[in-house]
Amino acid sequence: MDTTQIADAPPPTPQPSAGEQKRAARGATRPGDRIFLGLSRGSGILLLVIMAAIAGFLTYRAVLAISKDEGNFLTTFEWNTGVNPPVFGIAVLAYGTIVSSIIAMVIAVPVAVAIALFLTHYAPRRLSGPIAYVIDLLAAVPSIVYGLWGALILVPNLNGLFGWLNDYLGWTGIFDWQGGAARSMLTVGILLAIMILPIITNVSREVFRQVPQMHEEAALALGATRWEVIRMSVLPFGRSGVISASMLGLGRALGETMAVATVLSPDFLIHASLLDPGGGTFAQNIASKFSEATEFGRDALIASGLVLFVITLLVNGAARAIIARRKEYSGANA
Repeated sequence: MDTTQIADAPPPTPQPSAGEQKRAARGATRPGDRIFLGLSRGSGILLLVIMAAIAGFLTYRAVLAISKDEGNFLTTFEWNTGVNPPVFGIAVLAYGTIVSSIIAMVIAVPVAVAIALFLTHYAPRRLSGPIAYVIDLLAAVPSIVYGLWGALILVPNLNGLFGWLNDYLGWTGIFDWQGGAARSMLTVGILLAIMILPIITNVSREVFRQVPQMHEEAALALGATRWEVIRMSVLPFGRSGVISASMLGLGRALGETMAVATVLSPDFLIHASLLDPGGGTFAQNIASKFSEATEFGRDALIASGLVLFVITLLVNGAARAIIARRKEYSGANA
């Protein structure tokens, strides 16, 4: 071998160290990348700090109120903060919030998924476009507009439905109706279902659009019908996305204020029938009482807001756990 060729050979390229490889993988080798990484990380930390500050504020004010409460905060069926000693509890509010949200989800989720499937797999493009546009507009309607519509249109026209439920299902006690205005938990649930329907539909529609075309074509090649393609390919792929969309809708249903306050006749009783006027929710109670409450009364309302805050965190945590367990069926990362 010629020694001049060996002498002229380029030196071997040095291999980057493990730390350099990690920094390169994270995109932190250039100044712009390092700045963006720092901003992203700082934004995440700031979000955690804000959440902790909110939780700390709510907890502090809640402790001030609960320490002076003569009733049981979790089980008392009364809200009277203007007397000495004060007596208040969240039993009715928790019941109303959970029940109305469950009713809304039971109504809205199947309808929203069906609409999303129709727009992505059945409707022609000239029809799916305008329908999707209208759904987007419904998602932007303010809550007070829904509330006014519910009070002026929905409530007067539910007597027929309530009468039918009483005639055929009144024996269960859940749908027993004694007459009167239809300002009940079922009315609230129906209105909330209409409000969260555009949110769940829009997210589900975008998820179903991401289904790999190969999955659907493979099912069709095996002789599957259109419904079988949806059942075997589309729904498993979009399951985690539909769960996420449902949780977004549930978050709005749990915290809805003005629409509920407009259509509900609140009281501090738990009614066995969903058709009886009365009940209440956390958000509705805070909105209706906050402006006239004393300083102690506001602390009590903040205590109820802390419970709603915890419920929302638990719901989102449960949703993340469900998505983590279901993602192996979806074909996409949650």
